[in-house]
Amino acid sequence: MKVILKETIDTLGIVGTECKVAPGYARNYLFPRGKAILSTPQNKKIIEQARLKFELQIAKEKQLAQEMAERVKGIECVIKAKVYEEIKLYGSVTTHDIKAALDAQNISIERRSILLPEPIKLAGEYKVPVRLYKDVEPEITVKVIGENATA
Repeated sequence: MKVILKETIDTLGIVGTECKVAPGYARNYLFPRGKAILSTPQNKKIIEQARLKFELQIAKEKQLAQEMAERVKGIECVIKAKVYEEIKLYGSVTTHDIKAALDAQNISIERRSILLPEPIKLAGEYKVPVRLYKDVEPEITVKVIGENATA
């Protein structure tokens, strides 16, 4: 099923693009939430008329993402975890833990924007990219230490 996006969705595309999705995804998620409309000749004309508005919206979104990237770039979050053998974690540090540490610093980032390739299982310092927009990915420093250690 072809749809035209009314807002930017990371996995599909930017505002105003036409993309092919599964019918159930369109019917059950995109249409009820107003994120897309069915791709018909009439809807294509309407979207074409609103193209300038979409381009302005994209420019604003990218500008906001770049401003946020400047604020986030130097951030360091410290996560304490139980360790054994001084370096190995009993569990692992995931995006949930990183988001909680960022929230404690009053930095609001969506969990799915944190691009952690795999859970962290060893104590140490890691550079983790955060996707704020399509091409805007600043890195934050995640420092995992033992509960008995000091930062």
